[in-house]
Amino acid sequence: MATIIFPSPIFGPIQSRRLGVSLGINLLPGDGKICTFDCIYCECGLNSERRSHSPLPTREEVARALEAMLQKMQSEGQAPNVITFAGNGEPTLHPHFAQIIDDTIALRDRYFPEAKVSVLSNSTMITKATVHEALKKVDNNILKLDTVDPGFISLVDRPNTPLKLDTIIEKMKEFNGSLVIQTMFLKGKAGDKVIDNTTDEYVLPWIETIKEIAPREVMIYTIDRETPLKGLQKATREELDSIVAKLNDEGIKASASY
Repeated sequence: MATIIFPSPIFGPIQSRRLGVSLGINLLPGDGKICTFDCIYCECGLNSERRSHSPLPTREEVARALEAMLQKMQSEGQAPNVITFAGNGEPTLHPHFAQIIDDTIALRDRYFPEAKVSVLSNSTMITKATVHEALKKVDNNILKLDTVDPGFISLVDRPNTPLKLDTIIEKMKEFNGSLVIQTMFLKGKAGDKVIDNTTDEYVLPWIETIKEIAPREVMIYTIDRETPLKGLQKATREELDSIVAKLNDEGIKASASY
């Protein structure tokens, strides 16, 4: 299984399809995965096969490592477009996530004030007040919403605990447009179940919810690397372009990564 585990707490910089030159922050251990989802398409693999045996990096370790990398990049004349919280699972699970966001913004301002701070989140923790407030401070608050169909979420995103989708959507609305929705479109089979969220059955209700959330942008994408579950397929360029066009027709800014 050629899935990816990221070093901790800093990795990259890497070239992101959606964000440009991205310096990554992994707030989870560097030897495994911790996530509230167990997505069948996750590039880090399945939770059960990527169990960590190390502690989370501390707030102080993250700050020291980030400052050292920013100093190195500055001395080499290499500027990041973004500093991105991603890595081996859900970054907002870190108990000091809010404080680490404050530290990161301060270091960004000191070394590369033009760089954006981004968080890639599966949205499950935005009901926690400290997480919600911290996400208001970042430049790119990028939240996952693969569908509004609970059955599809159970089959593909596979939450570890019961997911209160309506509550998450309401909390997304509370960002008052200061968020980006990110959605994975894919096809294939999971066991004997057919998967395809590119059809109108899934796309149209999702668009209606997007209109209610009113994000500043929607980023849609498809599989880019090997997935832990076999039998999954990329959405086609034509399918993604069609979804972008539907969003644009509703006055919603959208882009697709193929």
